[in-house]
Amino acid sequence: MAIYKEIVTKAVIGKGKKTSSTTCNIKPEITPDTVLGCWVINHEFNGTNNGGNVNVDGGFDVNVWYSYDNNTKTGVATDHFNYNDMMKLNLKNDSKISNNSEIIVRSLKQPTVTDVNIKDGVVNMNVEKELGVEIVGDEMVKISVEEDEDDYEIIEDEVEEEQIEKIDEEVNEEYLN
Repeated sequence: MAIYKEIVTKAVIGKGKKTSSTTCNIKPEITPDTVLGCWVINHEFNGTNNGGNVNVDGGFDVNVWYSYDNNTKTGVATDHFNYNDMMKLNLKNDSKISNNSEIIVRSLKQPTVTDVNIKDGVVNMNVEKELGVEIVGDEMVKISVEEDEDDYEIIEDEVEEEQIEKIDEEVNEEYLN
C-alpha cells in the first residue's frame, strides 16, 4: 500500500496576457506643423486583486517632438497618462485568488506609439502595450512516499600493512604516564 503526503507550496495558479490601446492627446503650447517623433518613457504599473479579477493601474509619460513656425523650429511636449486595465484570468484547478496570493505584472511589450496625427493643433496618438499577469498562490501537491530506508554503502579505507606498522612505531605509549 502506498503512503501519500500532502505538500503545500507556492505555484502559478493563473496566467494571462492582454494587449490594449490607449488614445493620448497632447496640445503643445505652439501649434505644431509636423510630428518628428514620439516616445513613451517611465512606464510604471501595479496589479491588485479586485473581487477575483486583477486590476492593473499604471501610467507613462509621452514625449512628442514636433516642428512649428513653417517647419523652421522644433519643440517637445510632454504629458503623463494613467490607465486602468481589468484582467479576468482563468485560474487552474478551481483555485481562488486570496489576500495571500501574489500578483505579478510584467510588461511583455513596452508602450509604443502606433499612430499619430495632428488635428486642430492637438497631437493625437494611439499607444499600444501588452501586459502579462501571473497569480501565485498556495497549492497542495500529493506525493507518494516509500518506506524503504536507503541503506548506506560501507566505505573502507584502503590502508596498506606498511602504513599501519609505521604508525604503530611512531606512537609513544609512555605519553600518558
